[in-house]
Amino acid sequence: MDLGVKGKVAIITGGSDGIGRAAAERLASEGASIALVSRTQSDLDRVAGEISQASGGDVIGIATDVRSEDAVKAMVAAVVARWGRIDILVNNAGTSSASRFDDMTNDQVEQDFTLKVMGAIYCTRHALPYLRKQQGAICNTTTPGGKAPGAGSQPTALSRASGISLTKTWSKEFAADGVRVNTVCVGLLKSRQHLFRWEGDNAKDSTYSLADHYDKMGQSVPMKRVGEASEAGDVIAFLCSAVASYVTGTAVNVDGGTSPVV
Repeated sequence: MDLGVKGKVAIITGGSDGIGRAAAERLASEGASIALVSRTQSDLDRVAGEISQASGGDVIGIATDVRSEDAVKAMVAAVVARWGRIDILVNNAGTSSASRFDDMTNDQVEQDFTLKVMGAIYCTRHALPYLRKQQGAICNTTTPGGKAPGAGSQPTALSRASGISLTKTWSKEFAADGVRVNTVCVGLLKSRQHLFRWEGDNAKDSTYSLADHYDKMGQSVPMKRVGEASEAGDVIAFLCSAVASYVTGTAVNVDGGTSPVV
């Protein structure tokens, strides 16, 4: 399927690994130019080179801490200086943070909210003038826990609920300018975070393989497996593409059927 993104420019935060990288790979393969954003330049340079080599596309990495509005402003300016436009913004920065209320600290809440919510606000604020010119698209990464949180899912569930709320609000505010806004609510996916957890378990029991780890995790999923990052990346690419030109304000679950709500 031709997604109609050839020649378009995408900014993808959290772009050096996991879902962000997967979305970048799909969009680059469809002919988009990509600015990968995360905090470590060496990781960005390596991943940008790998994606560029595989796709033949123009892919760069810009080290940016999205918790800093000044840093985000400079990043957006660098993208515009290189390509003169922004068509797609994927707000994907963030990692899982879970705690029960009695154990949750103020710092834990502040750090999570600043990264996931304020980071998305800063990126959207500074990219929006260019997105309006191109009638572009925004996709926010959230979780089904933002719709139906479980016990011990704070502060991530709180931040992701905010992200879903922002998605709906922005979709209504920006629609008249032709800017679409959606969110992908991701469940259990293979990631570096889960790899680190397996490494800890494997150090205690060398017979415990990564396949065993993902098989065990997958038992809690109705589809009985952990998803691939590409399965979320492809949905993000679709929502940001011309093929989804009449889709805005949606929250799509990519979770193997885990969420109790639509």
